[in-house]
Amino acid sequence: MSEQSLTTQSADYLVIGGGIAGMSVAAELAKDARVILLEMESQPGYHTTGRSAAIFAPSYGPAPVRALTRASGSFFETPPAKFAEHDLLSQRTIMMIAREDQAEALDGLIGELTSETQTERLSGDALYQVQPLLRQGYAQHAMLDRAGQDIDVHALHQGYLRMFRDAGGILVSKAEVTALERDADTWKVETAAGKFEAPIVVNAAGAWADEIGQLAGAEKIGLIPKRRTAVIVAAPDGVKADAFPITIDIEEQFYLKPDAGRLLISPADETPTDPCDAQPEELDVAICVDRIETAFDLSVRRIENKWAGLRSFVSDKSPVAGFSDIAPGFFWLAGQGGYGIQSSPALSRFSAALIQGKPVPQDILDEGLDPMALAPGRLIDHS
Repeated sequence: MSEQSLTTQSADYLVIGGGIAGMSVAAELAKDARVILLEMESQPGYHTTGRSAAIFAPSYGPAPVRALTRASGSFFETPPAKFAEHDLLSQRTIMMIAREDQAEALDGLIGELTSETQTERLSGDALYQVQPLLRQGYAQHAMLDRAGQDIDVHALHQGYLRMFRDAGGILVSKAEVTALERDADTWKVETAAGKFEAPIVVNAAGAWADEIGQLAGAEKIGLIPKRRTAVIVAAPDGVKADAFPITIDIEEQFYLKPDAGRLLISPADETPTDPCDAQPEELDVAICVDRIETAFDLSVRRIENKWAGLRSFVSDKSPVAGFSDIAPGFFWLAGQGGYGIQSSPALSRFSAALIQGKPVPQDILDEGLDPMALAPGRLIDHS
């Protein structure tokens, strides 16, 4: 049950959006302050977090994301007491495959990761020993990252929700924001569930973040929500696929991931769309099946389940975390793309420190993160 009120409520911080970004930063902030989290749906994590097929992949994403992911590792391995009833991670090797014409892209990625993550380069028959489902002759090269892990997304999100509530945080659901106004040093926020006020607003509204920014009179960050399709199909008869790696095309044209004895497949589509309750398109499902059947020795006879989610990016595909340059007390926490789950422990601590005017945690800086690489100002054309 969420706590709601139609009267004006005050807080030290208002967090807009109850996905993994908003929930994790709200939990961090609630340790030392009064925090109200505003969620437009009846339950948090509905649009993106709840539809994620997340993995912990230190080799995945642009450099700032990889730094945040590495800095998140210790949290995933040893979360706070009573955070979750079981481990958040389970072993899942990551395999990036390449055809002969993609070998240069694969070598480029391996070179970029040399100083960050230990990887193996495979060629020839070695690929098929690791991933027996590959179609003979399709791929000639691969990068293997054994540091990959599956993330229990539900346990992670619920753990942060529990942490937030235990610290006294207030969750208000069905609270779509309709207006924001800065009055002296206070933000006045109107929602479908009542009125709220606080000196600082954290915009973690996912695909709706740029719309919230416009309501607040903040700069545009060029956020583009992109639809991604996922499909569940049966594994081949007699094949126990659970130990197989997640297998990803080096140019991210598709991926295949074991999922509770079945296979989760995706065309890795990134179709720009308006913020919405994303639904799978039949064309994308058909493209997915075609790409998977081309690369793997599979014949998809039946679609067991299908869905779509939104992954929101800015131009450089790194998150946006920092105060607005033109709207005082308005903090951006957006653009996590497909990396928001794996980077959330570090990104939430990073963001909470900036919001509270504290130094960025040293362990995050030690991973090579440049805070300016996340600042909203980097996205503004000053020429």
